[in-house]
Amino acid sequence: MRIAIVGATGMVGQVILEVLQERNFPLTELIPVASERSVGKSIVFKKKEYPIVSLQAALKKKPDIALFSAGGDTSLLWAPRFAEIGTRVIDNSSAWRMDATKKLIVPEINANQLTKEDYIIANPNCSTVQLVMVLSPLHQRFKVRRVIVSTYQSITGTGVKAVRQLENEMQSKKGEMAYPYPIHQNAIPHCDVFLENDYTKEEMKLTQETKKILHDENVLVSATAVRIPVVGGHSESVNVEFENAVSVGDIKAVLQETPGVQLKDNPDVNAYPMPVFARGKDEVFVGRIRADHSHSHAINMWIVADNLRKGAATNAVQIAEYLIAQNLV
Repeated sequence: MRIAIVGATGMVGQVILEVLQERNFPLTELIPVASERSVGKSIVFKKKEYPIVSLQAALKKKPDIALFSAGGDTSLLWAPRFAEIGTRVIDNSSAWRMDATKKLIVPEINANQLTKEDYIIANPNCSTVQLVMVLSPLHQRFKVRRVIVSTYQSITGTGVKAVRQLENEMQSKKGEMAYPYPIHQNAIPHCDVFLENDYTKEEMKLTQETKKILHDENVLVSATAVRIPVVGGHSESVNVEFENAVSVGDIKAVLQETPGVQLKDNPDVNAYPMPVFARGKDEVFVGRIRADHSHSHAINMWIVADNLRKGAATNAVQIAEYLIAQNLV
């Protein structure tokens, strides 16, 4: 089982390597791939050194699975080349997510859609993953009609440049800016680029990807995405309107039994999800579940997950595990 990690030196790539090791993923050869300036260097995986190679060199090795996390342009150009030689590509960029010919997969929800014909598989946006992990079981049981979500997103979703910006600002140092404004002691209501409708690309990803994963165009989603100076994960304030009135108890009962979701909701002892607790974990945490007193069919909740793990690396590795388990690779 030859596994290529495209973008192995990036933030998500590094976490993918951690997750592969933690889960004892059954690989026989690791092929770390990075930009030309990293070729010739090496990474350590399970106490063994592996040389970093170029995309062209990785292609010649004919990996069984390639986990891509190197940006949309790289994925658009190279994913088809790997697919042509029979490699199963699991792509973490936005390049293929809304392509009608590609599956957008969260294993706990829709991995059973995958077939031997799927050579390029899209990993959803990090903020979408944690949202649909909670919405999907509720939609199946109670029928979701409308979702209003505001995100409070970690700087790690932007990348190492943003982490450096925050560190510099905390130390009153000047340096390269990932954002148009300071992020330290600030909240920036601007994730990704603005579109013609005045929503950002991140906000529209939440809208479009949620519909695709839930396989229901009738679910209405309106999003506001905000970047905050946090490292541990993304948080989301979510208002869900159902077809009929639903009790808080019924909501909690469903989520309590949902694989991959952890209910953390006890106001009496200040138990609720926070990034500081989610960091380094693979579960999606949900709490602050309460009736919307302004609408008889709506519920409010708070969802938190480590965006580098379940929002990216862990989800991709879980897809790879499913492919192996189902003999699709």
